[in-house]
Amino acid sequence: MLMIFMRVLIIYPIVVFGIRLMGKRQIGELQPTELAVTLLISNIATLPLEDQNLPVLTGVLPMLMLIAFEVLLSFGVLRSRKLRHMLAGAPQTVIRSGKIDQKVMRALRFTLDDLMTSLRSSGVFDIAEVQTAIVETNGTVSVRQKAPERTVTCADMQLHKTDDEPPEVLIADGCISAAGMQAAGWTEQRLNGVLRQKQLQPADIYLLTADSSGLRTLIRKEADA
Repeated sequence: MLMIFMRVLIIYPIVVFGIRLMGKRQIGELQPTELAVTLLISNIATLPLEDQNLPVLTGVLPMLMLIAFEVLLSFGVLRSRKLRHMLAGAPQTVIRSGKIDQKVMRALRFTLDDLMTSLRSSGVFDIAEVQTAIVETNGTVSVRQKAPERTVTCADMQLHKTDDEPPEVLIADGCISAAGMQAAGWTEQRLNGVLRQKQLQPADIYLLTADSSGLRTLIRKEADA
């Protein structure tokens, strides 16, 4: 039992390290090479855990080699557009000027059910509203609606509005966020002054958000039942 525990302590950080190197993505957003490496790492990691007769290095070395290969390959993909298209493919337009390209649909083996599901996930329930739809290299579908169906913007209404930064979380569940404070341009003195005015302590607050102009949201902690 102790041997299994020690092997987990060795292998688990290596697996997490490898996945982190490939970036913060969901499984559906992984490129083919990233998905292949992820599957291989997960399979290799189980070998020394299931078979105690196998040395830990039997699993660790192949995983490190796969991680190193993926990192080197990612640098190559960044430098070579041809290599990027060879490994990840290129985006394909399945709806152009409001018309479905059936040849592209067949080439991608993309069914109408797949297309309608992707459109609904983008908030579009009527295919007649779609001007352009593109299947990205990770399988997701980017949708641009026809002009009458698009959300009206300030530019459409010729309204002049200044760009402002979104509010940052300063306190979450009683804990002050140093990163949020810095992003919002707040100092400890300013935060303490606001809390004194409201007669609150950080431990009394469930959520507090603010921007450079002032507080945006303040939610107090509920009393334990």
